Order: sequence, then structure tokens, then C-alpha cells
Amino acid sequence: MKKILVIEDEQLIRENILKLLKAEGFDVTGAENGAQGLYAAVSNLPDVIICDVMMPELDGYGVLVALRSNPLTATVPFVFLTGKANRSEMRQGMELGADDYLTKPFSKAELVGAISSRLKKQEAVAEQYNNLRWQNGALTPDSAHKLQQIKTNLCNALEREEFQVYYQPQINVQTGKIMSAEALVRWLHPEKGLISPAEFIPDAEETGFIIQLGEWVLQTACRQMQVWHNAGFSLRVAVNLSPRQFHQPDLCSRVAQILAETGLEPSSLELELTESLMVEDAESAIAALQQLKNLGVCISIDDFGTGYSSLSYLTQYPFDTLKIDRCFISNITDGCTNAAIVKAIIEMAHSLCLEVIAEGVETEAEKDFLCRYECDTMQGYLFSPPLVAADFERLLLEGK
Repeated sequence: MKKILVIEDEQLIRENILKLLKAEGFDVTGAENGAQGLYAAVSNLPDVIICDVMMPELDGYGVLVALRSNPLTATVPFVFLTGKANRSEMRQGMELGADDYLTKPFSKAELVGAISSRLKKQEAVAEQYNNLRWQNGALTPDSAHKLQQIKTNLCNALEREEFQVYYQPQINVQTGKIMSAEALVRWLHPEKGLISPAEFIPDAEETGFIIQLGEWVLQTACRQMQVWHNAGFSLRVAVNLSPRQFHQPDLCSRVAQILAETGLEPSSLELELTESLMVEDAESAIAALQQLKNLGVCISIDDFGTGYSSLSYLTQYPFDTLKIDRCFISNITDGCTNAAIVKAIIEMAHSLCLEVIAEGVETEAEKDFLCRYECDTMQGYLFSPPLVAADFERLLLEGK
């Protein structure tokens, strides 16, 4: 079933279009303004977007510009609705990347025809692309169907509450106490048991489901952290942001809404991003991170040292925390190559007033090394594996 997003601020027109398209067998979603439309487009990735030109605050042109600048929605067919058949207005929309125009009032046949023609063109382009990839051995003919099946399975798993959030303690080096927790998603399948994130996260990324899953993890972790705060525990929770999540045009407003709904103080939330996100579009990334910082949340760069970003980026981005990847921590001892790297990272981070977390700590020798060189926080199986909320709370009650 093809998904159609209708962005229209006039309720009567929007509801009539939705009703008509639903009767034609489309999966329809409505948005009453441009901001809601942007969020719906990135979250649900519709097959066609129908959007009014004239809307308060963010008009149709602004919506189109934002969608075309986002790699997730850059190629989604976009049809404008307008009350004027003005040639200059149409030219402006086409130059921005619109695919078609419908002038109000329009007939059912015109609306369905516009959508059908866009879908046919999109399918023709997709088929041509898939055939090329298939010939090169990169894609099988039924891969699109398989991806849809995978996304359906993941969505069903979320509805059946098969996903769980685990919490891995992060230990203050000086006090030896739990100071924060990293929230990690796990899939408890009714037949297959616990499925590794390495198996389902790539599928979630490829299908776009990661946006829905990531938001659920963020909301669940913030809600749980507020429960622990109410019980008297002072903690911070770290939540990973996927590339697709980070590129949402309204990421900041979604984070703010979740914080407001759960009651969690922004300073108690840390958002983790990987190095690779920092090199794709530095200017946009810095702007997005600064918006989040303005909310009061903390920003962490994850898996530091494994990417290709310039060290100078650390002075440009508004980071609070730097996480040293486990590949540098494993079997670390004085004199080994990794030791020099880790010592340099800790010293550099502290000179930039950044907190340092070492992940993947598994031995007393690794712990002693990090203590000796004044790493701030440690995380790993030496202290605890990721735990369900009830087991994590027992650690808190034990005073660890």
C-alpha cells in the first residue's frame, strides 16, 4: 500500500483529501502545518507528498527546501496545492524541486492522476536502478520486498513490546560509584530469544525504522531516568543517535518534547554521536548540535579515534564528552602503542575541558592504567554488562 502524506493547514480541505485517498486504497497521513509535515515525512518516508503552498510560519516552499536538502527525503515526489495558477509561482516551486502542481479546486481524477503519474515515474526510476544493481550483483530482484518484510517485522516487534532498553553503568574513576548509564536497545524475540543489535540495527537503519525505534529508546530511557531521580538517585543517561535520527529537521523540538513529557532535566540527558556524522556536513552538524546544547543536554562523541575526522573538529563542535573506543582499551599496558594513543587522547580532551569515558574496560590492568592517567569515567564488563532496569536499580540500591 502506497503511503501519501498530505500537508494542508485548512482542516476541511485536508480531511476531504485524506478521505478521498483512503477510499482509493492509499495509506494516508495528514499534517496541519509545515513543521508537522517535515517530521512526518522524515519519520514515515511517504511515497508521495501533497503540500499546500500558503501556510503560516513554514510555507510549502520552506517545506520543500528542507525535504530536498535531507538525503532521506530528497527524492520523494512532491506535489504542490495552490489556489492560484500563477506561472511565476509555479516556476519558483519547480526550481526548488517540486514535481507537479494542483490548482484548487481540483477534481478527484486530477488528484489521483497526479499521484499515480508520480508513482509510476518513481517506480520506473527505481526499477532501472535496481536492475543496474542486480546486474552488478549488488541487489537481488526481490530485495525491495524483503526490505519491506524486514521493516514490517521490526514495526510489529515494537508494537508487541519485544524491544527492551538495557542500561550499562558508567563508573566515576575517583569514587568508584555509578554516575551515569548508557541506554542500549535489545530485541527479545519470542522464538529466537535475545537478538544482538549487530543483527537488527543495520536493518533498522536501511529501512528507516531506526527513527521510530530511536525515538522510543530515547523516550523510554528518559522516563526511566526520571523514575530513578524521583527515588533519590542522581544520574545521567546516555542515548545514541543514529545518522537518520540526527538528520531529522525537527530533532531538537522532538528532544525538547520528550524531555517535557517525561519531566527529565535536560542536563541529565547525554546524546551520543559517532565521528562519521561530523565529517558529512560540518556546518549543518554544528548548527544542529548547538540547538541541542541550547536545550541544556550534553553531547558526546562516541567511538573516538576510529573515524576520519580532523582533531581540529573537537574545537569547533560543542561537545561535552569524548568516548575512547574499546579497540584502544583492550589489553592496554604501559609501553604499548595504544597506551601512547590513550594518554594523548585523555590529555588533549582535558585541555579542551572535555570529560573522557573509556568503554570496553574488562580487566583490572586496564582499569589501573586508566586511573593512573586520570580518565574520568569507565564503562565495561569489568563493572557490569548492560542490565534490564530492575537489575540496574539493584546495583544502585547496593550503592555501587
